[in-house]
Amino acid sequence: MKKSLLTLFALAAMSATAMAADVKPALVYGTGGKFDKSFNEAAYAGAEKFKAETGIDYRDFEPTGDTQGEQAIRNFASKGFNPVVAVSFAWTSAIEKVAAEFPDTKFVIVDSVVDLPNVRSVVYKEEEGSYLVGILAGMASKSGKVGFVGGMDIPLIRKFACGYAQGAKAAKADAEVFQNMVGTTGAAWNDPVKGGELAKNQIDQGADVIYAAAGASGLGVLQTAADTGKLSIGVDSNQNHLHPGSVLTSMVKRVDLAVYNAYADLKGDKFTPGVQALGVKEDGVAYALDDNNAKLVTDDMKAAVEKAKADIIAGTVKVHDYMTDNSCPK
Repeated sequence: MKKSLLTLFALAAMSATAMAADVKPALVYGTGGKFDKSFNEAAYAGAEKFKAETGIDYRDFEPTGDTQGEQAIRNFASKGFNPVVAVSFAWTSAIEKVAAEFPDTKFVIVDSVVDLPNVRSVVYKEEEGSYLVGILAGMASKSGKVGFVGGMDIPLIRKFACGYAQGAKAAKADAEVFQNMVGTTGAAWNDPVKGGELAKNQIDQGADVIYAAAGASGLGVLQTAADTGKLSIGVDSNQNHLHPGSVLTSMVKRVDLAVYNAYADLKGDKFTPGVQALGVKEDGVAYALDDNNAKLVTDDMKAAVEKAKADIIAGTVKVHDYMTDNSCPK
């Protein structure tokens, strides 16, 4: 009997080890660097959380160009990493190719959709989170003029801008919203000097709150706002702490959840392919309130943004998604 129990324990231990061995996580960031304090760093935080909780390490790669991204995804898959998570729309065609080549490997792409049986596509309702921070911007602005600085000029970033404009105008009907993009290539995510210059130009036109959705380029926007005594709004990660008292709020996009859930789901044998669309209701996007910005958000502002949040969840407020028709309501 004792021998049988020992055998069962040994088999159970071997089974658990085998399951853990099946999870060999990999992560490919978007261009702009792992520690961009924004999008990529949120992905990193998700991987680190999984590692801390399970003891299972992961491998990651920081591409500096489109070719490197595809090479990294294929390299991880060929070496048995599973799942392979790629964070950025830029890796759409790479995932389409590599996932087809490695049908037994699970892949996750963030910010794009790839329709293959071994791919999970995680997209966000950025327009909803941007609407919430737009309300705060409209209410906080003294000039009635607010700004938006995006990274790469693509429909996804226009989606942020459009949601923000709708929120600002919901708070202040005659609000004026300035919009600029850093560039049209991947380099637009990593140019804080240009981001700062665009913010300064908007401030010179009267903007006193500026929302940055530009990866590492947004750090220049936040710095310029702080230097000139204006307010900024961070993105993806909670960036309130970067300039306490100057960052009005941050539009938090839970990229960390996409990464963490991918690894945890495979480990727990619960991985499912298909599209996951995460909005306010799913806690996929939100506005950030903490000790760093608490004095900037009045009770009236908090009440207004919480009502908007509830209305979005209830469906009584529908924020237009720029990507449905490549247009934004006036």
